[in-house]
Amino acid sequence: MHYNDTILGTVNITEPALAALMDTAVLQRLKGIMQHGISGLIGITAPITRYEHSVGAMLLVRRLGGSLTEQIAALLHDASHTAFSHVIDYVVDGHDNQSYHDEMKEHYLAQTELPALLAAYGYDWRLFLDEAAFPLLEQPSPRLCADRLDYFLRDAQALGLAGAGQIELVLASLVVAHGRMAVNNLEAARWLGYTYIQADDASWANFREVGLYEVTAQAIRRALATGVIHEADFWLTDAPFWDKLHGSDDPELQQWLALISPNTCFEWDEQNPTFRVSTKLRAIDPDVLLDRQLVPLSTLDADFAHHRRQYLQRKQGKWPMRVVMRDA
Repeated sequence: MHYNDTILGTVNITEPALAALMDTAVLQRLKGIMQHGISGLIGITAPITRYEHSVGAMLLVRRLGGSLTEQIAALLHDASHTAFSHVIDYVVDGHDNQSYHDEMKEHYLAQTELPALLAAYGYDWRLFLDEAAFPLLEQPSPRLCADRLDYFLRDAQALGLAGAGQIELVLASLVVAHGRMAVNNLEAARWLGYTYIQADDASWANFREVGLYEVTAQAIRRALATGVIHEADFWLTDAPFWDKLHGSDDPELQQWLALISPNTCFEWDEQNPTFRVSTKLRAIDPDVLLDRQLVPLSTLDADFAHHRRQYLQRKQGKWPMRVVMRDA
């Protein structure tokens, strides 16, 4: 099987287990789920899918010599993601940890074809529930890992923050030391550290995108309250979930849905906010391999340490947001 990836190029996948898993309904479903949730669906951000990201994380683990078991873990790590991705975390008041799909992973996967398929290849599916058991795939923040690196490179490319040269520099600098991912190049570490913060500010924790996520969450909460949708619908793909929301004539729901638009803006308003909302902040501190030791970039670069600290302080807390609808 030849897989063409926009970041990692063409990769030949010969392992039957990986090919079979990539073809399952569970993984194919992720092609209908945007990594950026509602902003991807309405065209504000690039239409990168959870499938692209899941395969990309697997390919990074593979590139670094990870075992077949860890490659499978990477491939499956986002299998339980809901429609609209992290928008659902806003619905269930998980703005700051954004872990609903992880909390529901066992419940969701148990109902799919994955347990039987994995058993056919000699695996107990429960082995893949704890991503922390796979150190190339997942590391506690702010360390580098395949999950963080893959979604960052895809989004940075789409946002115009990363060109081919920067991506090649990072990929060429990746190493595994003490069981986890690092870079052996200070230039690559600095680019990763600073540009990751740029991506967070431009998209993942962007004021406008956070506002759109919360507006969408308000619509979904109303749809749940009125029986238009049910929690089981969270595992639809984006388009049918979107259509189901629009299938109701409930006035309050329609008011919220009308605000889910590229024409909607948000203003900081301490006195008269539509809502106050916080979000997860992302700012890595990549490890650099020096003399066989892993040293965080912030230890090597005081300017970066200050920049990272100032960024996180500036954006923490609940933001008072007032919704403003502009004319088309």
